[in-house]
Amino acid sequence: MRTKLLAAATVLALATTAPAADLQKGTPELQSAASIAFGPNGLMFVGDALGATIYAIDTGDSKPAGDKAVNVEKIDGKIAAALGVTEKDIRVNDVKVNPASGNIYMAVTRGTGNGQPAIVKVTRDGTTEPVSLKDVMFASVKIPNPGKPNQREPLGVITSMVFLDGRLFVAGLSSEEFNSTLRAIPYPFKDADKGTGIQIFHGAHGRLETNAPIKAFTAYKIGKEENIIATYTCTPLVKIPVSELKPGAKVKGTTIAELGNGNQPLDMIAYTKDGKDYLLTANSAHGVLKIPTADFASVTAINAPVKGTEGVKAEKITALTGVKQLDKLDNERAIILVQTNAGLDLKTVPLP
Repeated sequence: MRTKLLAAATVLALATTAPAADLQKGTPELQSAASIAFGPNGLMFVGDALGATIYAIDTGDSKPAGDKAVNVEKIDGKIAAALGVTEKDIRVNDVKVNPASGNIYMAVTRGTGNGQPAIVKVTRDGTTEPVSLKDVMFASVKIPNPGKPNQREPLGVITSMVFLDGRLFVAGLSSEEFNSTLRAIPYPFKDADKGTGIQIFHGAHGRLETNAPIKAFTAYKIGKEENIIATYTCTPLVKIPVSELKPGAKVKGTTIAELGNGNQPLDMIAYTKDGKDYLLTANSAHGVLKIPTADFASVTAINAPVKGTEGVKAEKITALTGVKQLDKLDNERAIILVQTNAGLDLKTVPLP
């Protein structure tokens, strides 16, 4: 059965509806900016993990800004200067491309401890500027059953988000029996339900687990079925049918790969190259991995202890090192945030 890329960016590019009429003018009171995602026409979703709230904000950034490559050395210094702090006070939590314009947005924490949240925009000419949240058009929804922030997962209530077909998919920790939770929140917002508890078999640990959050995920269509493809610490790769994400349900995801333990997944995208589909993941220990999707439908599920790697195979992209965040810039290129000895660089690279 052939797999097909469920390209969120393409879905968004084809969307013609304006941001929902439920947006009201005001100033979102963010306590954190853990994750961001984009809907149609420059609508930006910000996951406030500490405030257990998701904001939908009209950026007004909906006109194409050209196709120029974005390459900014020491972007952390430019962010710090824009926010009035030093590079040491900057933590970049997420990087996303606004499909409506092609400009890049960063979710940032400034200061020590919980710090202060900020959203920073990088335009196609490399200009770096903070996004003002004063008197913007926005809506919000509270997460009803958030997990408690802790030292290991300070922003674990919201770890990753993807907007697809009128719903915002949100991964994170809840206070339910299965702490690992996926929520499918319709937009325009009404209320967020308690979400779906996710259980997986972690081959490297040799056991079923329900308490570790999804670290990164993307939407992908296997045959005719929409799936969430998710990755966890140490590093199982799991597929979860979207049709099973029902309020209060408990779902066991199918582990289709063990990519190697002692590793923290950082980010993930799906893309097509030369007629074939792939995932691209950034990792703390394993670098950037390119994962063919052709066997996602047929691979044998991992339900027993694993030493090393097993299941769907991954190729390490040795040319890309120090990658902390990544996103699709267009159909041929990706934007990556790279840690160097001098700081953080924002680069445009060909999709491998």
